[in-house]
Amino acid sequence: MKDYRTVSLWGSLFVRISVLLWMKLVLLRLFLYQNIDWGGAALDLASVVVLTGLVEMFVPRRMRNAAFWGINVLASLILFAAALYYTHFGSIVTYTSLYGLKQVMQVKSSVKQSIHLEHYMFFADMAVAALLRLGWRRRLPVWNVLSLGKASLAAVVVVAFAVSALSIRAEGKVRNELVRAEKLGFFNYQSSFFLDAWENSREARFADTAEAAETIRRIQSKFPYNSQSSAELPEGERPQPKLFGSQQGKNVIVVQVESLQDFTIGYTVEGRPLTPVLNELAGHSYYFNNVFQQIGQGNTSDAEFMFNTSLYPVGSIPMSTGYGNRQLPSLPKLLKDDGYEAVTFHVNDVGFWDRDKMYPALGFDRYYDKPFYNNDQFNAFGASDEELFRTGVTRLAAIRDRGKPFYAQFVTASSHHPFLIPEDKKQIRLPEETYRNTQVGEYLESVNYADYALGTLIDQLKANGLWEDTVLVVYGDHSGLKPQYNDPEQVTRLLGIPYHEYVTRFNVPFIVHVPGQTEGETIGQVGGQLDMMPTVANLLGISLERRDFVHFGQDLMNISKNVFGIRYYLPTGSFVNDDILFIPGESFQDGTAVSLQTLQPVEDLTPYKKDYYYALSLMRASDEYMKVLPRRDAAE
Repeated sequence: MKDYRTVSLWGSLFVRISVLLWMKLVLLRLFLYQNIDWGGAALDLASVVVLTGLVEMFVPRRMRNAAFWGINVLASLILFAAALYYTHFGSIVTYTSLYGLKQVMQVKSSVKQSIHLEHYMFFADMAVAALLRLGWRRRLPVWNVLSLGKASLAAVVVVAFAVSALSIRAEGKVRNELVRAEKLGFFNYQSSFFLDAWENSREARFADTAEAAETIRRIQSKFPYNSQSSAELPEGERPQPKLFGSQQGKNVIVVQVESLQDFTIGYTVEGRPLTPVLNELAGHSYYFNNVFQQIGQGNTSDAEFMFNTSLYPVGSIPMSTGYGNRQLPSLPKLLKDDGYEAVTFHVNDVGFWDRDKMYPALGFDRYYDKPFYNNDQFNAFGASDEELFRTGVTRLAAIRDRGKPFYAQFVTASSHHPFLIPEDKKQIRLPEETYRNTQVGEYLESVNYADYALGTLIDQLKANGLWEDTVLVVYGDHSGLKPQYNDPEQVTRLLGIPYHEYVTRFNVPFIVHVPGQTEGETIGQVGGQLDMMPTVANLLGISLERRDFVHFGQDLMNISKNVFGIRYYLPTGSFVNDDILFIPGESFQDGTAVSLQTLQPVEDLTPYKKDYYYALSLMRASDEYMKVLPRRDAAE
């Protein structure tokens, strides 16, 4: 029978581990929020007591020491990863992030840059324990400071559990993930996230895709994307959309450029253009300069998913991992119905981000991954963008020679974080005194190289007789400059342009060049990545409405008003409309907004309340639609 009469100065191992874990959770709060909400910290303690109390009560005494230290080690690793994850992504890590573990070795250079010395503080107690075990040991006086029977310990655990459960119930519906995690504590937030996911998986709002499509159309009809007079007309009486079908039957090449932010287009360094190829392309194309990223946990692969489907990523799991087993409606499938061949090119292994599942689900006929390229050891992914385009154009010319139009997707990787360009590949030399040891300088060099490589693609298309029959689409997948290394005020001074932590960071370029186009047009209509596919589909003569294609984006050439949600990199409930970027607090009322034009705070939020609830309803409807998409045969 366990003797509870006396314990050491530190108390039982139950107390010591509980205190250590609580201290580490308080430390995590400092990393995540730069302050300590002691109400939330108390809930952190409650969750720890539940965990350690269960070990104390139910684990046999001979195994208890190993169990307690095992929990300490595992929790320390989780908290270390949580701090690292937040540093890199600015989001709260959840258990679904485990799906991305297999990607870590592919991006280990990026991960290493996110680790700071202070992150190792989560393991400081283990280092001390190791030193003590190696010889520096001193018997602590036995004080009668704690006397716990199993009944009283059980009562403590029950109370702690009740406190945690009631708090999850009270705060678990706060949509802002950062606020919810701060209020509930890290482990309680994980429980809340799990309960939400379980509840959502148990029941589907729609019986089938037809019911979902009808509900989604009804929701979207409440927002006037076009002028009121046109929107009120029956579909058959509405005027033909601008440029509808003007590029019907043309080849389509989509280039998704890694980490490309819009401010780089037209930017100069000491009078020299940073992106001369993109500058010229934008000047002879439709250039949408007010488009914003909407990616979720899948990052680059989520951008591919959105461009090809015009569906929201769910935010809680990479779409390629969570939904690669579904029959996804997509642009490749629409074009294949019109006789196109659909192919996609990426220099990495196709298993990265489960693209081997996503590409067949999207309807690509063929993917060309790592084995198809000469590995010139450009970076951790292998081949350079130049090699990507060289191989790709050769394959596309072969499709042309078979007499078929093609839809081709290129996913570049040379400008991937940590933005290290081999010396012999650098196309621009930045002033050392200004950019030495800055991520901004490394980023500018990588974008400049990506721009140069894009020029080689255009040259090869012209040389192979493909240019005049091809619609070329170029867009950025997500932001490049990491916020943890780049204070907006410092970036503003370094670049000499206004740089906002959200508006400038999430603004990505979207360029569409059509054959024979010599006069460019800059289109300032605000849009998101969901709007890219409907815009391209209109040019190709594909009416998404007539084909009963469920989509959440709009044709940016044919709307006068827009609103769309952003989540994962911003809290759920964040949205962008023609005027502002909005981020909720606990709800709409305590949210914040910034003007897209002035980059200044907007105080009066009243005019935007409807947009908030509309964007939320769109994201929920998209999530529910994903649930009822049929599963595809694994052999497809």
